[in-house]
Amino acid sequence: MYTPDLAPIAGSLLWSSLVAVLPLLTIFIALGALRWKAHWAGLAALAVAALVALFAYGMPVHLVGLSATQGFAFGLFPIMWIVVNAIWLYELTVRSGRFEDLRRVIDVISDDPRVQAIIIAFCFGGLLEALAGFGAPVAITGVMLMAVGFTAMRAASVVLIANTAPVAFGAIAIPIITAGNLTGIDYQHIGAVVGHQTPFLAAFVPLFLVLLVDGKRGVRQLWPLALTVGVVFAVAQFVSANHISVELTDIIASLAGLAAAVLLLQVWKPQGGQDALEKMRVERVDEAADPVDTEVIGGGVATAARTETTLTGSRVFLALFPYLLVIVIFSAAKLWGWLNGLLAGTDVKIPWPGLDGNISTAAGEVSGSTVYNFQWLSSPGTLLLITGVVVAAVYRLSAADALAVYRETLVKMRFAILTVGSVLALAYVMNQSGQTITIGTWIAGTGAAFAFLSPVLGWLGTAVTGSDTSANALFATLQQTAAEQAGIDPALLVAANTSGGVVGKMISPQNLTIAATAVGLVGRESEIFRKVIWWSLGMLLALCILVGLQSTVLSWMIPTQ
Repeated sequence: MYTPDLAPIAGSLLWSSLVAVLPLLTIFIALGALRWKAHWAGLAALAVAALVALFAYGMPVHLVGLSATQGFAFGLFPIMWIVVNAIWLYELTVRSGRFEDLRRVIDVISDDPRVQAIIIAFCFGGLLEALAGFGAPVAITGVMLMAVGFTAMRAASVVLIANTAPVAFGAIAIPIITAGNLTGIDYQHIGAVVGHQTPFLAAFVPLFLVLLVDGKRGVRQLWPLALTVGVVFAVAQFVSANHISVELTDIIASLAGLAAAVLLLQVWKPQGGQDALEKMRVERVDEAADPVDTEVIGGGVATAARTETTLTGSRVFLALFPYLLVIVIFSAAKLWGWLNGLLAGTDVKIPWPGLDGNISTAAGEVSGSTVYNFQWLSSPGTLLLITGVVVAAVYRLSAADALAVYRETLVKMRFAILTVGSVLALAYVMNQSGQTITIGTWIAGTGAAFAFLSPVLGWLGTAVTGSDTSANALFATLQQTAAEQAGIDPALLVAANTSGGVVGKMISPQNLTIAATAVGLVGRESEIFRKVIWWSLGMLLALCILVGLQSTVLSWMIPTQ
């Protein structure tokens, strides 16, 4: 039985933490400074994590290898299973010729790219996050923005930043439910506290998107729409989390934000849309001339010729059909209790051979993280596969065509699959050897100042694993213990862990790879990382200040259980 030592380097948490953080420094330096391709950065960081586990923590070599294989398997299924099927669904619409109709349908609502960023990336992306999560919103909205004329780099940046607002309540509030199960705190109460934190960020995210798309000019011209959508989303998120349903929070907030956008656009038209379109056109020309080799998903649909065929009712329906079907299938699977239970009942729990029962937590208890949950039917990836099969039939694509598209998608995503697999292998080695908990324990030892730093743990956990749920699995109980020792409401810091995770997702190598793959920038994840890292750090600082104040002078903001 391997039991991790929290302070293996000279008994010092500080020195042990400095060693434990080396794998994370490796991947961030490789992406941000050295500009390596993501799969090389992930493999290098995995190698460093394995060396630290072996020589600093004394983890047996076979357990290091088995931890890596379990993590790699989790990266393949369910993570890349979801993403591959999301991209395949999109590719089917391209092969059928219906995706150009979708672009034109969106243009009917508004041909202003700044408005489209809010509607597609923020509102529709939030709805997809509420129902699916795990990278699907980034993949689907990324290609949608490409379809309406965004450059690949701008589309990737926009969807990653837009994906912050709904993450805490994503996939029917799984991150919050996980935190409640682990800590024993009522998850409804944790959700209510999160509802007093993330709405402050969500209110401004549409404004950030407009700034990304069209700079200060866009903010001057679009601020009424951006703030209206952001504030409506934030208020709906707050009300739902506190008074309606934690599980339905993102669904309600996303639909409310979308309704606010559509209603406002009926009575108010933003200025400068044509200037923004021209700016986008020039950027596309420059990007097309970029000599960097890329693998364009969908064969470059963003630059496809714009047809002028009249949009009939049937063409509009067929253009929207895949995304309406996604909403219907996921809503039924997640919200219909009988069906949800039936699907979950097919999950197969597999004790990882040679690993299960041979690793304990730092507290000396047998670790439960060595059981692999094979969600062959309940996985969002399988639901997307079912959606794709139905879409292919409705679009009258032959089985041979659909299979050919799937094969081409797998080939295009081969490096993305390797990247995500290696990053999850890295996460499992760090977690099961004790590296992650060493870092967390050292940060938690800062006493009363920990309230200010608590979102950093959620940010760190999500940056490593790509999942707010995983970040809560890692640090929720640590946050609870640190809060009790410091005399702070445990629910506040557990919620802060969840909220911190929402701004760490955009810099996760897993999500960077998904975004890069979706928009055809495979191998350029380091460029996307450098564009979004400062947004991530800025929003993290804002959250740290908010939580620090909520633990002291703003304690009246925290609801009582």
